[in-house]
Amino acid sequence: MTSFVSNSLFPELTLSVSDLTNYIQELLEQDEQLRRVWVIGEVSSASQHRSGMFFTLQDPDAKASIQCVVWNSVVTKLVQPPTTGEQLIVLGSIRVYPQRGQYQLMVWQSLPGGEGLQALRYAQLRHRLAAEGLFDEEGKRPLPTHPQIIGVVTSPQAAAWGDIQRTLRSRHPGLQVLLSPAQVQGELAPASIVAAIERIELDGRAQLLILSRGGGASEDLACFNDERVVRAIANCSIPVLTGIGHQRDESLADLVADACAHTPTAAAELAVPELAKLDAEHQQRKRNLNQVVAKVLEGSHQQVQYLRARVQRLPLNRQLQQEKQAIAWKRQQLVQLTSQRLSQANGHCQLLQQKLATLDPNSVLKRGYAVVRQAEGTIARSAEQLQLGETLEITLSEGQIKVKITEII
Repeated sequence: MTSFVSNSLFPELTLSVSDLTNYIQELLEQDEQLRRVWVIGEVSSASQHRSGMFFTLQDPDAKASIQCVVWNSVVTKLVQPPTTGEQLIVLGSIRVYPQRGQYQLMVWQSLPGGEGLQALRYAQLRHRLAAEGLFDEEGKRPLPTHPQIIGVVTSPQAAAWGDIQRTLRSRHPGLQVLLSPAQVQGELAPASIVAAIERIELDGRAQLLILSRGGGASEDLACFNDERVVRAIANCSIPVLTGIGHQRDESLADLVADACAHTPTAAAELAVPELAKLDAEHQQRKRNLNQVVAKVLEGSHQQVQYLRARVQRLPLNRQLQQEKQAIAWKRQQLVQLTSQRLSQANGHCQLLQQKLATLDPNSVLKRGYAVVRQAEGTIARSAEQLQLGETLEITLSEGQIKVKITEII
C-alpha cells in the first residue's frame, strides 16, 4: 500500500502526501465501526447541489462539526431531510476525499431528533432582543447620501476587505476608508468585533460603518448572532451597514443594523453612489432641461410669428386714416367752440366797459358837474352839513379850486 521515498536527503520512512492520505483513507474506511455509524447532531447549514445535498452536523457544546453528504438517489428515502436548526440522527459511513484531504459522512438515512440546542438558543435570543425593540424599523437611521469617510470592520486578510476596497475605489474615487481590523470567525470573534466598532466610534471621523465578512457555513458566521455584537451595533453612534456573505440565512447583526446587504460588494455598492452614474444622470438632466427650454422657446417664436401675421392682416392704414379724420373733426369743433366762447367774452367785456364808462366820475364832471369835499375830504352832499366860513375843495372836470362859504341859502 505504502511506497517510501528513497533519498539520502530525507529522513527514513518519509511519506508523500498521497501515501499519507491513502493510509488514512484505508484506516477510516476499513474500520468496521465507521462503515456503519449512527451520529446525532444539529444541522448548522445545508445546501442543495446537482449531485446531492451537503450539510454540516454540529455538536454545539463540544464545538465539533462534521461535513455530511446525501446523494440525490438517497434524498427521497430520508425520513427527515436536513434542515438548518433541526437536530438529526443520521446513519452513514465515513469517506475520505484525497483531493481535499478531508473526510465526511456519507448519509443513508436521517431521523428527526427534535429542535437543535443551538437553534433554540438563537430563537430565544432573537425573541428577547426583538421584545426590547432592537429590530424595530422605527429605530433605524437613514444611511448618509454622500459619506466622505467610511469605517470598515472586517478581517484585513479576508477577501471581503479587498472586495470592499475595489468597489468603493471604482464607485467613488477619493473616498477615505478607515479599517478597524477584527476577527470574524471563531470564539474570539465577538469580542474582537465589539472592540473594532468601539475604535471607529472613538476615532470620530467615520460617517458610516460597514461590518462585513465573506461567505461561509452557518457555524462560521455564528459570531454575528452573538448578543455582544448585536448590542454594539444597536448602541453605535453612527449608522451601521452589514455586508455578511450569506444569501439564505439572516443574522441578528443584519436585523439590528440600519441597513444590510448580502455580500461585502453589495454593501460597498449600497454605501456610496457611483460618481460616474451621478455624472451621467446630471448630464441627462441638463439635456432634458435644454430640450424643455428649446421647446418653450420654439413655442414662443411660433406665438410671436402668429401675432405678427395677425397684425399684418389687420387694415391698419384705414384705421389710421379714420383716426386722423376723427382727430381733425375734434380739432375743428374745439376751434369753433373756442372762437364762440371768445366772441361771447369780448361782447361781455364791451358791455362792462360801457357800464364802467357811465359810472366814471370824470364823465359826470365833463358834463358840468363838480365834486365838493369838506376839509377832512368828506363829500358834501347837503347844505345842512356845511357851515359859514368853512373851506371847501371843489373838483371840476379840469382842475380843482378852494372856496370859503360866505352864505348858505
